[in-house]
Amino acid sequence: MADETPLQVENFSRLAEVGQEVWDACAGDCNPFVSYAFLLALEQSGSVGGRTGWYPRYLVVRDAGGKVQAVAPVYAKTHSYGEYVFDHGWANAFERAGGQYYPKLQVAAPFSPVPGPRLLTHGPSLGTMAAALEAACEASGCSSVHVTFCTEDEWDGLGQAGWLQRLGTQFHWENPGYESFEDFLAALSSRKRKAIRRERREAQAGLQFRALSGAELTPGVWKRFYEFYLSTVERKWGGAYLTPEFFPLLGKYLGEKVVLMLAERNGRPIAGALNLVGDGVLYGRNWGCTEDVPFLHFELCYYQAIEYAIAQGFRRVEAGAQGEHKIQRGYLPKPTYSAHYIAHPGLREAVARFLDVEREEVFRVLEEMVKEGPYRRD
Repeated sequence: MADETPLQVENFSRLAEVGQEVWDACAGDCNPFVSYAFLLALEQSGSVGGRTGWYPRYLVVRDAGGKVQAVAPVYAKTHSYGEYVFDHGWANAFERAGGQYYPKLQVAAPFSPVPGPRLLTHGPSLGTMAAALEAACEASGCSSVHVTFCTEDEWDGLGQAGWLQRLGTQFHWENPGYESFEDFLAALSSRKRKAIRRERREAQAGLQFRALSGAELTPGVWKRFYEFYLSTVERKWGGAYLTPEFFPLLGKYLGEKVVLMLAERNGRPIAGALNLVGDGVLYGRNWGCTEDVPFLHFELCYYQAIEYAIAQGFRRVEAGAQGEHKIQRGYLPKPTYSAHYIAHPGLREAVARFLDVEREEVFRVLEEMVKEGPYRRD
């Protein structure tokens, strides 16, 4: 850090203390999940803060003149839920050995396994940002810092700063310039093409589909969608991270960047899939249904998303975490990145050994899945 101007590092518990203009000047407008609007909706809805175990500690870095040079969505955590990069095993091992894993610091878009920038800087280097986070970790008495679903450049920079590097896998659909869904199907092998057509016929039978955004997202629509969201939570035996107030606030603050795909039977919505729009990317997020229909999940979350992306000229659809079944539906595996600073030397060494083995396995599996892709070989 000797070659950089001395910087001032602060943490804030409310986004309003930072300000939208300041935050978005660092965040840009390419990825909605680190925007002021998205994070504010989480905060104001009570989805973070309170007793959620996600306590905002927004990082702000200023230069010697007081001008903000960088920000980061940082949260103090008292558990490891809602992150999608799993460290429960690390926590259990450390606490069995007499350590205290929580609280920890999480640099993330809460409840959103969406790759994108996490260290939102137009000045300080990634090494400087790493040092700022390490200092915040020590000052707050936390065990560790976890930057999850970051960019590859951030992953590389934090790795050079001595942080541990972890790999994961997601499945994304890429648009090379299709003009229709049929163009996309033509790129698939015959067997995969026939399977998708059959799935769509069964899913669409007796249903109508709409994509809503902006003013079309009325309070009544959001109320119904929250029922869908809860149905998915209940099926997975999980907890509802997001409150009923979150989705209307998201629609209010992000407007046309929110796209809700609805499936209706006789004018009544029976299922919905929430998407956000970035810079040429459609991000699939939450989904749910109140009626079991074969292949409806695939239709609403994957095929309708592809059709929408083609119509809008988007270059990619990111359909969320996990799901090797997405490969057969045109979504190919991509690596995801996270970086971890662990203060305790013994735990750091043990996790480093684990990650060395895990990375090799992730690379091996990625290569195998790419070979099994659904696209024509010619």
